[in-house]
Amino acid sequence: MSDRNIVIEAVEGKKQRAAFVDIGREFAAREPHNVPQLRSEQLELVDPDKNPFFGHAEAQLFIAYEGGKPVGRIAAHIDKLALELPPEQGMGPGTGMFGYFDAEDEEVAKALISRAEDWLRGKGMTRVIGPISLSIWEEPGLLVKGQDHSPMIMMGHDPAHYAGWIEGAGFTHAKSLLTYDLDISTPFPRIVQRIVQSGERNERIRLRGVDKSRWVEEIRTVLEILNDAWSTNWGFVPFTEAEIEHAAKKLKPVVRPELNMIAELDGRPVAFMVVLPDLNEVLKKVRGKLFPFGWFHLLRALRKPTGLGMRVPLMGVRKEFQSSRLASQLAFMMISKIRDNATEQYGSKRAEIGWILDDNKGMVAIADAIESSINREYVIYEKAL
Repeated sequence: MSDRNIVIEAVEGKKQRAAFVDIGREFAAREPHNVPQLRSEQLELVDPDKNPFFGHAEAQLFIAYEGGKPVGRIAAHIDKLALELPPEQGMGPGTGMFGYFDAEDEEVAKALISRAEDWLRGKGMTRVIGPISLSIWEEPGLLVKGQDHSPMIMMGHDPAHYAGWIEGAGFTHAKSLLTYDLDISTPFPRIVQRIVQSGERNERIRLRGVDKSRWVEEIRTVLEILNDAWSTNWGFVPFTEAEIEHAAKKLKPVVRPELNMIAELDGRPVAFMVVLPDLNEVLKKVRGKLFPFGWFHLLRALRKPTGLGMRVPLMGVRKEFQSSRLASQLAFMMISKIRDNATEQYGSKRAEIGWILDDNKGMVAIADAIESSINREYVIYEKAL
């Protein structure tokens, strides 16, 4: 039996939320390939008044102390929309979550996880999955492969030993999320080029960039397709109206119309692809700080992301077309068009596609066809309470 005095305190109020964020930043700074994020953005994510996730969720943050010094943190949370989903989609009734997990050592890790489990159990939960910080749309999963290079924009980065600590606390593998690395400086395979050329000859198909003069309407179109296309996917939680408005506000500065496509069939939007320039490359240079000169580099990158890598976080085709050849054709057409624009207009050489569920055969086949390769793997774990 350990004689250590590990004290775990529930976070209450703005000051403690800031301490919770800063503890995570301190742990992240220890990792050689970590990219410092903007502190203001991280504070917003845990603020119930600013993150619309809290409109359908409740959460409790915890900080672990030993000898008065912070030695770890964790969040326990319940997404009420996730509780309404069918269990075969990974969530469902009785499923709570944990996230924002950092610990000094395995004993601290087990104490934190146990406290999160107790909170969830007290709320009537019978199962826990994680890490998910906080929404499934923010940072899902623990990085178990790919610690040897920096993450792209809006992707988590965890030390390798966390996996053993979580598994040691009784968790087992529930789902893997993959990212694929793609060299976009060379042409796609001939078979992909032929599929794209065939689609370009089809007068019923039209690809267009998003129209930022109708920005909110365009975001609604994209997320309406997303909610339909992903509705049966493992872990899917639909966007709420408040989250759509929040996403529109957050994404507008980083979205380039020529890098974000909507595909129409007979004038009806049926597919989309979102591509974000990798601002992590800029944040790494300015060490996550806007002042004194970080804002200049960030604004310049937002204006023209020259030389930056590109990340494809979201792509979808309406469910009614997903069993047809049209689905993959539209995907290849959007990827090809965006690749051309990224290389010709911005000098980009590399892209990442993900996350992709490891059992999403359609997307895995597309990733294989364009000769991309898995470079990062995130795991979501589960445990009965």
